[in-house]
Amino acid sequence: MRKVLITGGAGFVGINLVRYLLETCKYKITVLDNLSSGNYPLLKQVIEAFGGEIENASADTSRNVCFYRMDILDKMAVTRVLKDHELVVHLAAQTGVVPSQQDPFKDANVNVIGTLNLLNGSVKNNLQKFIFTSSAAPLGEQKPPLDEKKIPKPIAPYGASKLAGEAYCSAFYSSYGLNTVVLRFSNVYGPNSFHKGSVVAHFIKKILKNEPLTIYGDGEQTRDFLYVEDIVSIIDKILTNPDPKIGGEIFQLGTGVETSVNHLVDCLKEVTGVPVDVIYLPERKGEIKRNFTSIDKIKKKWGFEPQFNLKTGLEKTWQWFRGSG
Repeated sequence: MRKVLITGGAGFVGINLVRYLLETCKYKITVLDNLSSGNYPLLKQVIEAFGGEIENASADTSRNVCFYRMDILDKMAVTRVLKDHELVVHLAAQTGVVPSQQDPFKDANVNVIGTLNLLNGSVKNNLQKFIFTSSAAPLGEQKPPLDEKKIPKPIAPYGASKLAGEAYCSAFYSSYGLNTVVLRFSNVYGPNSFHKGSVVAHFIKKILKNEPLTIYGDGEQTRDFLYVEDIVSIIDKILTNPDPKIGGEIFQLGTGVETSVNHLVDCLKEVTGVPVDVIYLPERKGEIKRNFTSIDKIKKKWGFEPQFNLKTGLEKTWQWFRGSG
């Protein structure tokens, strides 16, 4: 079984990825997370529900999943953990526009230096493949649909730090031959996201509490909402691809569908059957007005086709939240 290290594996996407990879029975998994925002009990619960066991960092790593509570800023420790691994999925990050504006130095430290530590450790340990998860933030405010040919123009420190991570992935591919693949996620939602502050999770938690929803701006700002199962399936496909030279590329990952926040609220009303009040407040600086993604490149290269439309994805997400409340 191939060994894959998942950073940020106790986070929303990480937990879903661990579950998906366990189902495939193709990998021995190591999760690295400092638990600053991750959810270890939920990770453990998901692993055990799918017949797996989790072993907290020890010399015995014979179980399905080995967990290390560790910070990606610990350069030496990261390099040690990467020994004997073949693959990396780098999900760990400081996420969000507002936190990056409040403390751009912390944002840069985690997203740039942390990524550099992992890339360096991957080269030292001769890893085969490195998947770096980014977002649309490096592109900034651009005329949609967003694609890989647009010149990045980040408008917040978060976008700048993720752009730097993308650049280092390109540099490590060209300089050291590390096969790096960058995936720019659109707005991800789905099960196991109770601890997330992203818009879908935030709105559903408000609905469960019978509280009004707050929208910053007029609600006509748009996003591309991507169900998490579509993400983890394409990550698995990239990990298992036998082509030894697939690196150095960036892919936009979304649905290609532009959805306003107001329409999202309407869909949530339909899915939940709950009457929802909405409060509109002034828009926040640094947030993008229109955002949806062209997925032509990833379709052509990897045959990617989203399997979940917004209504289906929201239904599955709502069911999970209700069962976990």
